Amino acid sequence: MTAHQQPPRGGAPMRGYPDRWERYSPRERIVHWLWLAGIAIAAAWSVSALDIEWAFFADAHEQAADLIARMWPPRWSYLPRIVQPLIETLHIATLGTMIAIVFALPVAFLAARNTTWNQGTWLIGRGMLVLSRSINTVIWGLVFVAIFGPGPVAGICAVAARSVGFIAKLVAEAIEEVDAGQIEAVESTGASTLQVYGVAILPQILPVLIGTSIYRWDINVRESSVLGFVGAGGIGLLLYASINQFAWSQAIVILIAILGIVIISEALSAHVRSRIV
Repeated sequence: MTAHQQPPRGGAPMRGYPDRWERYSPRERIVHWLWLAGIAIAAAWSVSALDIEWAFFADAHEQAADLIARMWPPRWSYLPRIVQPLIETLHIATLGTMIAIVFALPVAFLAARNTTWNQGTWLIGRGMLVLSRSINTVIWGLVFVAIFGPGPVAGICAVAARSVGFIAKLVAEAIEEVDAGQIEAVESTGASTLQVYGVAILPQILPVLIGTSIYRWDINVRESSVLGFVGAGGIGLLLYASINQFAWSQAIVILIAILGIVIISEALSAHVRSRIV
């Protein structure tokens, strides 16, 4: 934003100052227009490359209305059938998050520049973060279903594998921002590396670790609900079966139940994080 100072009343503009206020300089305006043009070109290129059948949009509203009509009224008698899979989904999310915390903590220390041993170990730690975060939970689910077979064990491992990178990244950033004075004070007593980590660093990052873990658990509750699509347990298996059978009145009951669980987990997560902060 360009600077501006009002000229003396009734006088000429002061030397070195513009006589008219402008938010952006000419160069900044050119850069902004170039960015907008680049975004527009990228969007147009993406749409043209996708080969979208625009004819499907003509009756999309009719198809949506028909689907809603098939879903209503919900088949509430199906509700007792989904209670156990819902509980299983919560267990998958909870156990997966707990396992992720155990593995994320050492990875975070390895990926933080002020606690890793050297450049090589830092690259290893960062590589673990990228590997975990770059693969979707459903893809992890496919991998672990191939290893352990269908069931909740594959779902727990998938949630844990995806969550390690998320938690470790945020905790590593918190480690890099800790007060170095506390670390030096503990090191001056002759404490070992593990003692320094436990006494000087861990108490400083504990609020971040707890808040991030709770937030990730909230995300995992939602992601666990679709792991059944690949055979990794949970309520997603029933949802997938209902959709394949065109049992839309059952599917809407499952979706409403998932929505209720997500709302409860979101409220619980927000409450706990507010207490921590």
